[in-house]
Amino acid sequence: MNRTTPHMAGRTSTFSQLLSSTRRGARLARLLAMTELRTWHLPGEVTERAELLVAELAANAVRHGRVRGRDFRLRLRITPAAPAPLVTAAAPALRIEVTDARGERLPTPSRPLADHPDGGGHGLVLVAAYADRWGWEPHPPGGKTVWAEVDLPPGRH
Repeated sequence: MNRTTPHMAGRTSTFSQLLSSTRRGARLARLLAMTELRTWHLPGEVTERAELLVAELAANAVRHGRVRGRDFRLRLRITPAAPAPLVTAAAPALRIEVTDARGERLPTPSRPLADHPDGGGHGLVLVAAYADRWGWEPHPPGGKTVWAEVDLPPGRH
């Protein structure tokens, strides 16, 4: 008897949650992301990288993007592969987005760790190391979204 394996072709998984711009909200973002990603049955390596990325991006939103009385948003989604005829067809990826209210405080490449006497300032270095791509975009009317993507292995999505 032949068995077929179901695929998520054409399916886009998404998760979005507003969280308080507090340390507790950042911790909750990581816990919610891990709970949700486990239900998507992604490979362990992807969820481990995602956990670190969510933790860093949420902590940065709380530390650098906080506006009193405004929340931050965590959004997770599987981006589908680009159609095959495209020369630069993108592979499916897990996209992590954290949107905060401080559009004027943009992420910048980190200075050497020695420049940070409190031991901080290396969060975006970790994001760059664990993400296949990362960046930011404006989120009108006054915020920004910092995003990171982790490519999914072929046939594992």
